[in-house]
Amino acid sequence: MLERYALPRMRAIWEPENRYRKWLEVEILVCEALEQRGEIPAGTAAKIRSGAQIDVERILEIEKEVRHDVIAFTTAVGETVGEESKYIHYGLTSYDVVDTALSALMVEAADIIIEDIEALNRVLAKRALEFKDTVTIGRTHGVHAEPTTFGLKLALWWREMERNLDRMRRAREVMAVGRVAGAVGTYANVNPFVEDYVCEKMGLEPVGISTQVLQRDRHAEYLGVLALVATTLDKIATEVRHLQRTEVREVQESFRKGQKGSSAMPHKRNPIVCERLSGQARVIRNNLGAALENINLWHERDISNSSVERVIIPDSTVLMDYMLNKAIDLVENLQVYPEQMKRNLELTGGLIFSQRVLLALVEKGMSREDAYSVVQELAMKAWDDIQSLGTGKAPTFRDLMEGDNRILAVLSGEELAQCFDYSHHLRNVDEIYRRIGLM
Repeated sequence: MLERYALPRMRAIWEPENRYRKWLEVEILVCEALEQRGEIPAGTAAKIRSGAQIDVERILEIEKEVRHDVIAFTTAVGETVGEESKYIHYGLTSYDVVDTALSALMVEAADIIIEDIEALNRVLAKRALEFKDTVTIGRTHGVHAEPTTFGLKLALWWREMERNLDRMRRAREVMAVGRVAGAVGTYANVNPFVEDYVCEKMGLEPVGISTQVLQRDRHAEYLGVLALVATTLDKIATEVRHLQRTEVREVQESFRKGQKGSSAMPHKRNPIVCERLSGQARVIRNNLGAALENINLWHERDISNSSVERVIIPDSTVLMDYMLNKAIDLVENLQVYPEQMKRNLELTGGLIFSQRVLLALVEKGMSREDAYSVVQELAMKAWDDIQSLGTGKAPTFRDLMEGDNRILAVLSGEELAQCFDYSHHLRNVDEIYRRIGLM
């Protein structure tokens, strides 16, 4: 497990002792069910519950000899129980215990991740409303396109994370199943009632049909949702990284007192949290690949999935919890520079209004082909001279428009001026917010 990134609640879920306690709970619940069916003496489960101890070191010591983790577990627990130990694991196979317990652990991890997503969404919604009307340049292909607002960027992320929240809730339900069905899933030595009883007590649903294991499409779906969430965080981080570049500097990660950006260059303020999120997303996405490989097992089961899951499930949930908490801090404390956004909007001397001029010409009767040709001609000239903007050596796109007889023959000065008004591009922002439920 990635110990460095494990926050306390998520760490506790995957601690070996907690995993063994989940195994023990399954074993005890099986005994309770068997008592109700009259298959073992009354009071057996209570005696096991009161006497059973978990000694991780003893379990590992036995496992070195027997080379089987569940046998090591039942043997070590049996040593602390006494005569009733003969009813531990009665009629079961290892994965009756392991898979049911793993499902319960994954549900607990999902609950933490769901809380994290909800917290991030609250921060995204708050900041989306804060910057709803903060005009900035929209970029396509990395090039200035048309005005938008910074709030719309945040609202877009919020809406995507809302979908991720729905996905995570569904993944939790997909994973909230257990099985107690014996060696090949036929209930040969354990009655289906036992599965129903155990699952109800553990807050799971009986899976209904299985082999010796739960089918791994469930685990892959769960990991798939984690990969989607991680990729959304990567997407947010990538945007912030671009906007923090020196040449852009519209936003910036918070830079705390005493923080250092570079061992060599004292001036540096690097987007280290965003870069960390982008890197860690790669780990979770690649863990999904391993989860997909685990779906295909030989016949009623083989063990090739087991060693993989001991890594990818704890690591992915630990990283997801960590990443979401980092993302919350990133968004909540993101430094936003509206004045720099305004300066960047003006870098092209009005080129970003080319479509407005084009449509205005068409509305006044010019053919679209002719209008596009004229506007593009002047736009390309403005592009070529863009490095001279502000020096007085070259006219802006708007200057070229106002000095071209082909344009002035169709549009009045007032009509042309209206084409360069930001408010036209922002008039439906409130409607967008209403449509997605932010207003």
